[in-house]
Amino acid sequence: MTTRSLASLHRATRDDIDTLVTRRPVPGAGLQQVDPFLFLNHHGPQTYPPGNRGLPFGPHPHRGFETVTFILEGSLAHHDTGGGESIVEAGGVQWMTAGSGLTHAELSPEDFKRDGGPLEILQLWVNLPARLKMTAPAYTPVTQAEIPLADLAPGVTMRAVSGTDDAPVESLTGVMLATVEIAPGSSATLPAPQGRSVLFYTVRGAARIGGESDGADVPEHTLARLTDGDGVPVSSRDGCLLLYGHADPIGEPMVAHGPFVMNTREEIMQAIRDHQAGKF
Repeated sequence: MTTRSLASLHRATRDDIDTLVTRRPVPGAGLQQVDPFLFLNHHGPQTYPPGNRGLPFGPHPHRGFETVTFILEGSLAHHDTGGGESIVEAGGVQWMTAGSGLTHAELSPEDFKRDGGPLEILQLWVNLPARLKMTAPAYTPVTQAEIPLADLAPGVTMRAVSGTDDAPVESLTGVMLATVEIAPGSSATLPAPQGRSVLFYTVRGAARIGGESDGADVPEHTLARLTDGDGVPVSSRDGCLLLYGHADPIGEPMVAHGPFVMNTREEIMQAIRDHQAGKF
């Protein structure tokens, strides 16, 4: 096995949205994407008081990619113009394929706004190749109970929402996405097939990639870019939670404009026209 090592560290930038604590590790200085992983917002952790306004993500359009939202704490209500609608509680995931175009809203349920409580959410954008950018939109809500818990090693557990035989979501492009929890003093080698791009972000706590003598630390709220290989040796002295995934890089031209991600400027202009014409 050829293990991967640390290539660079990318600390998340604090960029709050209204009262919502927000950190963004990608895109950022020196790292525009981890192809096909385009964008990651880490909201929270924070506690909302009773009588709050909730999340500020009212209706907005998307085309050309997928959104994957991990609800670590709290709850999230989703509804879209394709008929998708649900409330997902802590531990669950919302997977939306925007494809040819959807308008959706991600808001706090009424009971959360009334009662308040803890909130922590990860919002990830995953690009689609040109052949799938105009695929039919779809939405899949996943509860915590539907995500299998796998023991990778003593003290290291993984919950994969896609990309494994028993994962609840079958990705259009074979993307593997999971959360990995490492207990204090534990270690494991995470699967990372050679040639695939790896998404490695420390949600809580610090991790170490590699051994004690030849490894490197990844602080909390940091994205690690890795060398190639077929496994990621990881450990944590005090325990940590990771957002982890791997996927085949797309390697195509990309033009992004706000909520649209296409291959050419002309396709972006068409997306704007289609949205204004009510076609999403």
